[in-house]
Amino acid sequence: MDKLGNSVRQDIFPGARRDVPLAMYTRLQLGGLAEFFAEPASESDLAALLKQSRISKIPVHILGAGSNLLVSETGITGLTIRLSNPAFCGITIEGQHVIAGTGAKLGQVITQSVSQGLGGIEDLIGIPGSLGGSLLNNAGTNSGDLGQWVESVRVADINGEISVLSKNEISFSYRSSSLDDVVILSATLRLEKENPAELTKRMQKLWIIRKTQQPGGELASVYVFKNPAIGTSASDLIEQAGLKGTRIGGAVVSERNANFIMVEQEGTTTDVLRLIRLIQEQVEIVTETKLELSLEVW
Repeated sequence: MDKLGNSVRQDIFPGARRDVPLAMYTRLQLGGLAEFFAEPASESDLAALLKQSRISKIPVHILGAGSNLLVSETGITGLTIRLSNPAFCGITIEGQHVIAGTGAKLGQVITQSVSQGLGGIEDLIGIPGSLGGSLLNNAGTNSGDLGQWVESVRVADINGEISVLSKNEISFSYRSSSLDDVVILSATLRLEKENPAELTKRMQKLWIIRKTQQPGGELASVYVFKNPAIGTSASDLIEQAGLKGTRIGGAVVSERNANFIMVEQEGTTTDVLRLIRLIQEQVEIVTETKLELSLEVW
């Protein structure tokens, strides 16, 4: 038996590691082991991994920056792929187009665009995560979302076949997209030409505002729920339910922004899940609103 309690499988993924702790790759620093873990060096390496997974009927999990992920303490069976190699993290600017890899940090895509006088996505500054995860979940604010700036997305399917999807072939909606059945490789954004100095000032102001709305200190924290409707925030609803500061084990609802859960050193995935369920139950009782998770749970 392996450390996940499963029968040991043949090593079918050359170069992949076994029983890798996933906590170190997530913002919350929680979770068990990945049965197989690979960081492909190229698109062809990725394609080979996807093909082998399909042939072997082994599930695949794509790990981004881990900023919006909660991993089970019992670990993850199958193959976890992390697209962190430089081949997947590049950022190139050509005229009004920004071409960025799935592993590029959203913040870096924004700051490099702004420095070249390209506006549109600066409102997203301060939102953590990779470009791939931000596209998958259509990261956004009240003033707009990432999907509106997409011109095309380069993807791989479960067979490792690579193609380019135009914006018309992708559905972007509130905090979601139709990209959940493919592996995002890169995206091309078409932004608007603006004054770099004015854009920079706007971006810096927005960054300061967003940081004041998020938990500070040394504790790991994560944004938990989608806002249920325009003009209504999950944070306000949780506060109305009297849950600010509520604790289960080492998981605590933030006093600054109730839509963040902070995790202390002794906190566990189970603590976070129990606190999430409590919040959902109490908010529904008090406000008659069902909160939907923004946090991804493996």
